[in-house]
Amino acid sequence: MQPHQLNPLIEPQFDAVTDFILNNLGSNVPLVEKMGHYIVESGGKRLRPLLALLSANACGYKGELHIRLAAVIEFIHTATLLHDDVVDNSELRRGNATANAKWGNAPSVLVGDFLYSRSFQIMVEIGRMEIMQVISNATTVIAEGEVLQLLNQRNPDTTEDSYMQVILGKTAMLFEAATECGAILADSTTAEREALRLYGRYIGIAFQITDDVMDYLSTADEMGKNVGDDLAEGKATLPLIRAMQVGTDEERQLIRNAIRQGGLDDLQPILNIVKRSGAIEYAQNAANEQVELAKSALSAIADSSFKDTLLTLAELAAARKK
Repeated sequence: MQPHQLNPLIEPQFDAVTDFILNNLGSNVPLVEKMGHYIVESGGKRLRPLLALLSANACGYKGELHIRLAAVIEFIHTATLLHDDVVDNSELRRGNATANAKWGNAPSVLVGDFLYSRSFQIMVEIGRMEIMQVISNATTVIAEGEVLQLLNQRNPDTTEDSYMQVILGKTAMLFEAATECGAILADSTTAEREALRLYGRYIGIAFQITDDVMDYLSTADEMGKNVGDDLAEGKATLPLIRAMQVGTDEERQLIRNAIRQGGLDDLQPILNIVKRSGAIEYAQNAANEQVELAKSALSAIADSSFKDTLLTLAELAAARKK
């Protein structure tokens, strides 16, 4: 079951978002439209726009602008994916060839820019300055998070705090913007807006930690990307950071060298170290802690089927297999 199928009341709204996205990829440049459709239609659960819809509904919103808001969130997310794959030299995403693998880096960057621009055009149509403030701030923080991750690349001395700062910026910030803007659109109370903002932040952190754990557990088919990508790129994610903290001197040195050099020459021995060190369980527990924080944040939101779905999605963020 896809996340949007958890609540029958949200399904038609979710379908409306999909239609709106596809209808707003038009461009006078055929390659822009072709690449835009490719990346948007290549799969993915569209969790971020779904959260925007659910947050607006949970606060009693009755209009239709949340469809546009959800599309804005998805356009921004898609733009970040295009740029990320260029930065990481990725060749596989969601089980398909990345746009940069098919068309090259330059078109991918430029089409990503197009999607960013399109998202801000739609925000102007929504006409809510508070929403523009939140999302413009979010895009700035996301860019900073990506730069920080780049600086941490091939750095075996990356700390757990630095890792958390990266994932808060590059991943959790858009989740947070999606849920907070849903509340803003519904003219919610200050308490409701803050509750949903925090919910988005916590679920986003849980989502990314779980994604990083999966890099050491799943097959390529399960993940939709190449297993070991993080190690190959020299990214010190939480499982590796923890394994270095508790491993032997020899194990620590092997991981440090692998992070510093990048590549997959030592993938199997490092997989073994990560698994037997308890680093997987440590990271999963960290994700579960964020889930509990997300669920607690929703105590300020009135009971409804939409709140129930938000609670379920929080649990799924740390329990997913792909």
